[in-house]
Amino acid sequence: MTEEMDWKNGACGHKFIASFSGGKDSVLALYKAMQVGEAVGLIVMLEEEGKRSRSHGMPPEIIRAQAESVGLPVYTGAASWTDYESVFTGLLQQAKNQGAEALVTGDLDMPAHGCWHDKVTKNAGLKLGMPLWEMDHLEAVQEFIHLGFVTMLITVNLSLGMKEEDLGRVLTHEFVEELQARGIDPCGEGGEFHTTVIDGPIFKHPITVRKCEIVRDGDYAFLPLELDQMA
Repeated sequence: MTEEMDWKNGACGHKFIASFSGGKDSVLALYKAMQVGEAVGLIVMLEEEGKRSRSHGMPPEIIRAQAESVGLPVYTGAASWTDYESVFTGLLQQAKNQGAEALVTGDLDMPAHGCWHDKVTKNAGLKLGMPLWEMDHLEAVQEFIHLGFVTMLITVNLSLGMKEEDLGRVLTHEFVEELQARGIDPCGEGGEFHTTVIDGPIFKHPITVRKCEIVRDGDYAFLPLELDQMA
């Protein structure tokens, strides 16, 4: 078996650090990896100012609330795209020093050759685990919902069939059917939407959030979330 072919099982029997956006794919990958390996932490990359996550634009306090509910420490690094790789690799090295043996990511469609995560994990002396790799998109989102995870749409691309009204909606089997009828990938793998997970089987308690005013930027609309301190 080639090393690439074993990416789906890369976390099996290993302590691992998980690349974490707080969205459905990274959470499902974390869940699957936790069934076969031992999670030791989450890696979250932030924008240069450190006020939002690089991937989904989430405030660090929501990411920390997710991590606390899952019961894992967070390794964070603020970086521009220019120094992203060096900062990420540094976090991998920190995690390795704390016992991590593999990196887990939520990628579905990563090419077998030229994979960035494959390069950085090899440079750090870690294995790579991608539990969702080459998984059918509909199957992945259906499993996610069936397991009891709750996730809310926080970013939509209005040029790809999404609507501002989709913001704040929770992914359900019925909503997935609606998205498909609208010609939209139910996983949002074409950049149609991003989500934030607020509850599920690996969460000790749900994340209670408050929806803020929608922000528009070109083809995109965003629903900022804040932790509901009164909950």
